[in-house]
Amino acid sequence: MTARWGLLLVNLGTPDAPETAPVRKYLDEFLSDPRVIDIAAWKRWLLLNLIILRTRPKESAEAYQSVWTERGSPLLFHGQDLAAGVQELLGEEVKVVLAMRYQTPSIEAGLAELRAAGIDHVVALPLYPQYASSSTGSTVEKLYAEAGKHVDVFTLSVVPAFYDHPAFVGAFAEVARPVLAEAKPDKVLFSFHGLPERHLRSGEVCGRACFQPGCCDSIRKENRTCYKAQSYATARALAAALELPEDGWEVAFQSRLGRDPWITPYTDHRINELPEEGVKKLAVLVPSFVADCLETIEEIGIRGRDDFKEHGGEELTLVPSLNAHPAWVEAVAKIARQYAPSPEAS
Repeated sequence: MTARWGLLLVNLGTPDAPETAPVRKYLDEFLSDPRVIDIAAWKRWLLLNLIILRTRPKESAEAYQSVWTERGSPLLFHGQDLAAGVQELLGEEVKVVLAMRYQTPSIEAGLAELRAAGIDHVVALPLYPQYASSSTGSTVEKLYAEAGKHVDVFTLSVVPAFYDHPAFVGAFAEVARPVLAEAKPDKVLFSFHGLPERHLRSGEVCGRACFQPGCCDSIRKENRTCYKAQSYATARALAAALELPEDGWEVAFQSRLGRDPWITPYTDHRINELPEEGVKKLAVLVPSFVADCLETIEEIGIRGRDDFKEHGGEELTLVPSLNAHPAWVEAVAKIARQYAPSPEAS
């Protein structure tokens, strides 16, 4: 049976190896993206080549070594497992392919594989729950650029941010529930990847409303594409699904880079402060990622845990990401089907 449509799962990317040269190559491609470091091209080049790429690749390579396994990068092999699980669930009518925005397997290669299979309708699912120009926006731009290189451009449907989709929330809650039951934390911290504040202020939809009192209390017309507002919406939905008390959870933002102001509160600051506030057992969920990676395993599970204990905490529990959990496999299939062509259209 020939596949009727294609599903391209796209995550951000990972180095090919936990060594300085491959990490430098990855960072060079990633940080050269004008949607990631959104400054003048010449300033970005100087920043990268005179400062960041001189020291950070070695430091990051050491961090990657702490999370690398016999199967390689967790982000990559969890993605491969997810693609295989979704393929098995959806069956022969769909061809499922994994791609990365940066490095390998590339979006170009993924689309070429689907084209070679004779598919002319592709559903692209960027695996970022919340919208950000530096992740979703960059991926969508790349998807259309690569698809548009051909004379015959196939139909491309892009799945939007799924930050509050019941299937996503339900899957994450299913993963977290038994972990929290065993850990019995005093507080749950929902940690999201951070962004420079200027990324939010420059937004065409929410720029003026951002950082005003109550701006993230609900999703409205003026903040519907705001990363921070979507992050808080995810946290509220997960807290409700997990039946957490109002004073039993909070939100923070991690992984900041450089000296510019980033979204606050900062995760590393809150991890250090919470023991002084009486929190001895802390559980951390990172629902801006759907697969465990450097930012979850090393930043939270290793460095974060050490910092928490150094400041008087007893135990920090990192709740695993969705990875290829059966509930997430089912959720991805369900979300993708909503954007698939109808049988009559094939």
